Amino acid sequence: MTPMTTEGENPQTTAPPAGSAGRALLGRLSWGLADQAASSVSNFVVGIYVARSLGVTAFGVFSLAWVTYGVVLNVSRGLATDPLTVRFSGPPGAAWRGAVGRSTGTALGVGGVLGVVCLVAGLGLGGRVGPAFAALGVMLPGLLLQDAWRYSFFAAGTGRKAFFNDVAWGVALVPAMVVAAHVGTVAAFVFAWGASATVAAGYGYVQSGIRPRTAEARGWLREQRDLGYRYLVENVSLSGASQVRAYGVGVIVGVGAVGAVRGAELLLGPFLAVLMGLSLVTVPEAARVLRQAPHRLGRFCLLLGGGQAVGALLWGSALLLVPGRFGEMVLGDVWHSASQLIVPISLGVAGAGLGTGAAAGLRALGAARRSLRCQLFASACYVGGGLGGAAAGGAVGSAWGVAAATVSGSAVWWLQLRSALREHAQEPIREVRTS
Repeated sequence: MTPMTTEGENPQTTAPPAGSAGRALLGRLSWGLADQAASSVSNFVVGIYVARSLGVTAFGVFSLAWVTYGVVLNVSRGLATDPLTVRFSGPPGAAWRGAVGRSTGTALGVGGVLGVVCLVAGLGLGGRVGPAFAALGVMLPGLLLQDAWRYSFFAAGTGRKAFFNDVAWGVALVPAMVVAAHVGTVAAFVFAWGASATVAAGYGYVQSGIRPRTAEARGWLREQRDLGYRYLVENVSLSGASQVRAYGVGVIVGVGAVGAVRGAELLLGPFLAVLMGLSLVTVPEAARVLRQAPHRLGRFCLLLGGGQAVGALLWGSALLLVPGRFGEMVLGDVWHSASQLIVPISLGVAGAGLGTGAAAGLRALGAARRSLRCQLFASACYVGGGLGGAAAGGAVGSAWGVAAATVSGSAVWWLQLRSALREHAQEPIREVRTS
């Protein structure tokens, strides 16, 4: 059985030759970027198609369902796949296969339970929003299982399988979107999006040959409770803040404002795809730096976060040069309201990117309390800035409020990383004095 390691452990290992290590890193990074590109292209196409087909108000309704899915997805990752990637990353042996069966079963169970909640809520709400939430509830099990396969493959170091699974989702999405366009409702697009993900989830079973074990989900939660519930709080705090902000903006300004914000985020979609692809490997790479050259971890995190921040600013600057005619071709009626948010949303992404460098360092150091403290602070700032800005200046004010919040949150992440690095540097001294 493959020995299990937990976050924060720093086993002393012999560093591989520089050439082979570089090639291995390039391979992991390449598959991470390729997989995220495939996933993000699908999401981008869905968003653009809905925006052009249904207009800004209906797109706002779709966006509310989308951010709700984001919260549920982070619940599933915190309980199911995050513990898997921490404790069972390695060659796909017997231990990995057993863990994947329990982990994917947990994701499927989370999708079933929360899917019923969304279905009941949607049927109770009615109106424009209700059918979209009811459709999301039906589709959640397939959506979460597909994501669980993706992370399982990365845990085994077979990122190419995750990539081909996301490609399968994209291929199935094409005819599903055509059918949804003929129906012409938000619920139809949610069904199409979820049904194509369910096809990919079935393909994941074919790829792995592992049956999700929903009956063992309770045992998995019990075994991984020391990590799972902590990751649950961290993951849900940010995605929950996004959901609260979206609902709040919808109430304060109107559902159309939610569509405008989502439209501006879509414009940053290609850049965000790169960042999310990098996120698949940043924590493992930070952990390798910590094991092999601890004194370089701070510099590594600074280069990582600084590079992402600069990239976001460059991308935002390029978007400002896009002709209005081209923007209308991409987003339709959503372009006019979304284009006004490019500057503040780009600054917000830059602030968040800078903070992710420090977050990777805290994860590598196993500084769970500091990481959770930062995440809760950042989430509170996000909600406060987003809703306060909406009350003061509508969708534009909300975007500026979030930008200020992410910069403030990033400063806290870096202060906590600096303290954690000092504590780590002093640990050997304390050990000598007490021995």
